[in-house]
Amino acid sequence: MQTDAARPAPAGTTTRWTAASVLALFELPFADLMHRAQEVHRRHHDPNAVQRSTLLSIKTGGCSEDCGYCSQAARHHEANLARESLMEVDEVVAAARAARDKGASRFCMGAAWRGPKDRDLERVEAMIRAVKGLGLETCVTLGMLQDGQAERLAEAGLDYYNHNLDTGAEFYGRVITTHTQADRFDTLEKVRDAGIKICCGGIVGMGETRPVRATLIAQLASMAPPPESVPINELVPIPGTPLADAPPLDPFEFVRTIACARITMPESLVRLSAGRESMSDELQALCFLAGANSIFYGDKLLTAGNAEAARDDALLNRLGMRTF
Repeated sequence: MQTDAARPAPAGTTTRWTAASVLALFELPFADLMHRAQEVHRRHHDPNAVQRSTLLSIKTGGCSEDCGYCSQAARHHEANLARESLMEVDEVVAAARAARDKGASRFCMGAAWRGPKDRDLERVEAMIRAVKGLGLETCVTLGMLQDGQAERLAEAGLDYYNHNLDTGAEFYGRVITTHTQADRFDTLEKVRDAGIKICCGGIVGMGETRPVRATLIAQLASMAPPPESVPINELVPIPGTPLADAPPLDPFEFVRTIACARITMPESLVRLSAGRESMSDELQALCFLAGANSIFYGDKLLTAGNAEAARDDALLNRLGMRTF
């Protein structure tokens, strides 16, 4: 028998999601959870359509933070990642044009910083304006923002700002110590106040428990409003990083996480993000069935591999899915 937390909410009502109520979803029989996710997904989205985004690293390596999953941290010397300075605007525009021509509708630009300096922001603003001029939605991930910087990005025409919560609050300090999750919320508040949409999700498979994953989903769903875009990443273990030897996550647990994100954030785009390179077509199809309706499209996600574009096209064609 379903618990109250696991029962569908009546139409027109709002559910207040807690870690306990999300955990109740996680613990449903798999078929029941998938059915619930499909009901919610079909109520709010075209179940046969997926949005495609492309992500480009516009400044690679040399980050001062110690995120345990990231090869871009300067202190993770054994990751052997070559540092690259901030790209020129024309280089970014060429990459964005190529992404658009391959079917992407959103172009995301990521820079490995604790936060941008004002002098760097000028070039990023130029990138945003130029990419929007190509007819693409724009998204950036630049780290933590200072007062006034979100407003500058908004004036440049930025559509989305990506800043993930990464993991549940109780596990955060085991992954990152150079800043707190509260610091991330501070940046998200600045972004929302500036009128920019939020892209915010997390990473699973870092050694966290199911209750931690439930906390993460509850934190995201409790944002007012929830993020318009919710990337769910599976850890890509990178040699030389502290999480290089993290045990692999049960694939069905990943699908459950997607389903819980869909149920708790009905109107958001739930993005199947990092980790797709190692996922079978069958696993990705289950993720779409669970409510994922956005993917990163291209050969690389910042410094980690991504499913090849031709393979993505073939899979979507096999599933009869459209793109937007």
